[in-house]
Amino acid sequence: MTQEYRHVTVLLEEAVEQLVTDPNGFYVDGTFGRGGHSRLILSRLGPQGRLLAIDKDPEAIAHAEREFAHDPRFEIAHASFADLAQLITERDRQGRVQGVLLDLGVSSPQLDNPERGFSFQHDGPLDMRMDTSRGMSAAQWLAQVGEKELADVLFTYGEEKFARRMARAVVETRQEQPLERTAQLAKLIAAANPKWEKGKHPATRAFQAIRIFINRELEDIETCLAAIPPALCQGGRMVVISFHSLEDRLVKRFIRKESKGEELPRDLPVQHSALNVTLRPLGKAWKASDGEVDDNVRSRSAVMRVAERI
Repeated sequence: MTQEYRHVTVLLEEAVEQLVTDPNGFYVDGTFGRGGHSRLILSRLGPQGRLLAIDKDPEAIAHAEREFAHDPRFEIAHASFADLAQLITERDRQGRVQGVLLDLGVSSPQLDNPERGFSFQHDGPLDMRMDTSRGMSAAQWLAQVGEKELADVLFTYGEEKFARRMARAVVETRQEQPLERTAQLAKLIAAANPKWEKGKHPATRAFQAIRIFINRELEDIETCLAAIPPALCQGGRMVVISFHSLEDRLVKRFIRKESKGEELPRDLPVQHSALNVTLRPLGKAWKASDGEVDDNVRSRSAVMRVAERI
């Protein structure tokens, strides 16, 4: 039997408060995880309300089927939130979704379970796939990736200053022995990092970069964001919680672009409606309260942004 790992949902009340504006609406939880947001969303919905939850992780799907199968208002889809447009179209909900929630990044159960291979703090197989039923594991990728490509991934997705040194160390080490364990990689990366950041494990950025690349996280975010405005009804909302600057930057830029509309020459005589503005931002970025950070240290980097369909 698979061990259950506790997950503390970040910005739970704030996210659902901003998301649910019509108790009889159709909502999407694009990152089900262990159902923290889904459970609270369902508590705010009436008998006619509906919630479609999505997750890549087979363990999350199994949890959803155990915990929520009794609720006729709930449906779980084993997919990526990048498939949002297709999932909405199949259910004839295009332009009729009341709200979409995305809680980005890796969940606590994924981090805390050594067998998933996400964490440098627990030794386990070097996997890192959110969907363990498909795709290449981190170990398989590291066994064949070129030194330059690896350095580019570490720099682009981890903003790692010592990406070249780390990539060289990986390539040299794998010639002697395969990289198959998280502790093995963490030790190797730490040794290749000449300047450790205070309060941060020296392998933090490298593990983040490899995880993002293996799971195509940024590409999936971009695909999903583009699908949200056409899916929403007028007044429908998107709520996105990010946990690092790369994610938040994508979300912030997308909302800004959709709230300004098409870029046209300044002297071109067009009405505002012709600019194809789709969203308006609601408030500034939300962050976890001091109390929440004290209770859950992983919430300290969380940033929530909300926008409404015009």
